[in-house]
Amino acid sequence: MRFRFLSCLVVIIFCSCSDKYLAFRSHYQFKSSDGKPDYSGLNYWAAHPLKWDPSDSVPEPLRNEIRDSSVDVFFLHPTTFTKRKFGDIPNASVDDAYINAKTDYSTILYQASVFNNQCRIFSPRYRQVHISTFFKQGKENTVKAFDLAYEDLKASFEYYLKYWNNGRPIIIAGHSQGAMMAERLLKDFFENKPLNAKLVAAYVIGWPVPKKYFSSLKMCNDSLQTGCICSWRTLRNGYIPYFLKDEKGNSFVTNPLTWTASDEYVSRKSNKGSVLTHFNKIYRHTTGAGIGNGFLYVKNPKFPWSFLYFTRNYHIADINLFYINLRENIRQRINAYWKK
Repeated sequence: MRFRFLSCLVVIIFCSCSDKYLAFRSHYQFKSSDGKPDYSGLNYWAAHPLKWDPSDSVPEPLRNEIRDSSVDVFFLHPTTFTKRKFGDIPNASVDDAYINAKTDYSTILYQASVFNNQCRIFSPRYRQVHISTFFKQGKENTVKAFDLAYEDLKASFEYYLKYWNNGRPIIIAGHSQGAMMAERLLKDFFENKPLNAKLVAAYVIGWPVPKKYFSSLKMCNDSLQTGCICSWRTLRNGYIPYFLKDEKGNSFVTNPLTWTASDEYVSRKSNKGSVLTHFNKIYRHTTGAGIGNGFLYVKNPKFPWSFLYFTRNYHIADINLFYINLRENIRQRINAYWKK
């Protein structure tokens, strides 16, 4: 009984699907005319520089930073369509008030905000696939569901390029489902294309980058290289989820504490700070990191009450465990881009 109570407590503290999002549903009372997102309207952007949104939030210890916005980031958010009963339609409605509230006050707040010191943030809403769809790969309706989600994101990027980019350098970033879509976007718009000259870097996080997926786009070798890709998926030391066992190390991995692909384990002293569920608190030296089997491995992170955190898959914290290191690296790569 005590173990069950502690497990429930952990879920309450760390789960991103809390009903706290119900309180924000009234902010999202808009309806599309045909079920498609209309990217000329700001309602169909989870983050956009022409409105205030949670990506503009800055953790309290960082509010004295000097901010710049000479570069744009196009951030593709992860799956927030996770409710158990969702019917037979695998794609989310783009004007679902609960999903939009959950998106904005989870991933946009806790993940997209990492870019706000140096970038204008654009993050489109899209008809994302339900989380269960990832376990049904290969079925015809599954392929159609992913294609529909990408169709929206492709349209949003084309609209952004036409009306808002104005020749500015770009960072492509995504997490999980968003990272999967980011790979397709990089293929279609950047690899061997003129737009590649405007690519500062790509952060494809929480999704594998297969070693033969790109022909000319390369992984970043250090913290200053530009026009390249960084990617990682975070797990507890030695753990491989059953649904990833067949990968056999066939993915590129970046260590966000060194920005190299070295398999050397790096001490948590190199971790400059994590931003977890307490957004205004920075937890320093939470965990080290090392690369193995196509994954980023960490020891059990150290933060208050972390002894109650039993999970071995840190997917939800891929960005947040390394929030300050990533925030600093964004600045480093942008500076390197301008110097080049």
